[in-house]
Amino acid sequence: MSKGFRFDVLAKGGYTARGVVFLLIAGLALFSGVAGGRPETKSALSTLLAQPFGRIWVGMIGLGLLGFVAWRLAQSLADSDGHGRDGKALAIRAALLGSAITYLGLAGYALGRAIFLGGGSEGSGEKGLAGWIMSQPFGSYLAIAVGAGFVIGGIVTVAKGITRKFERYVKIPDSKGIVTLICVYGLVARGIVFAITGILFAYAGFRVDPQQAGSMGDALEWVRQLPFGSFLYIAVAAGLAAFGIYNLVEARYRVISNPSLAGARRSIPLAGS
Repeated sequence: MSKGFRFDVLAKGGYTARGVVFLLIAGLALFSGVAGGRPETKSALSTLLAQPFGRIWVGMIGLGLLGFVAWRLAQSLADSDGHGRDGKALAIRAALLGSAITYLGLAGYALGRAIFLGGGSEGSGEKGLAGWIMSQPFGSYLAIAVGAGFVIGGIVTVAKGITRKFERYVKIPDSKGIVTLICVYGLVARGIVFAITGILFAYAGFRVDPQQAGSMGDALEWVRQLPFGSFLYIAVAAGLAAFGIYNLVEARYRVISNPSLAGARRSIPLAGS
């Protein structure tokens, strides 16, 4: 790590904030019958807001998520992880850029709720995104494409857990211990929810109805309707808690490389080059 600005503090703070959000989502999913609220990001933040010192906690999460956005931008635009510029690498970096945009919106929502006790609608972000996409030319086809991207992202996330490719960047001291197994479990569960959300999103595009777009809560509810759904629901919800723990593990053991302007110029293709 080079001397000077501690970029790793932003990244690790961001992973911590995302971990806390997913632990809250898992808590809402597992105890929804008692606590109420849907297991989604905005509902999780609203639930935390109602607790003692809630505005402080939500504000800290919002600031942490801004750090996560900065890290995602470094990964995607400056190629801090060294993916390269071939087709597969550019696809990965494009997904990381999409993640930055998503968490920028969530960070803005958290800070808005913390500062103004407002900050926008608590409705599903996926439905809002679907509505915006479908208002564009060829919007329904774009929604189907975005949904397909979610499905592919979910499959990639599942594979990342099963093959343990995350260990390339997350250096856990005991690679065969329980912490690694929790990380695998969390990635698989997150990938499944992501893929189901993508299917519902694509279905919304097919029906040309943004309200059909699925959120994380809708994906979990879909799981509940399957055979042995109650068991599967609990397993996936617990997996989201494991994904939250995985983020906390990343905050501790993730390899963070400071981006450089020179690296950014090399990684972004220039016109005519």
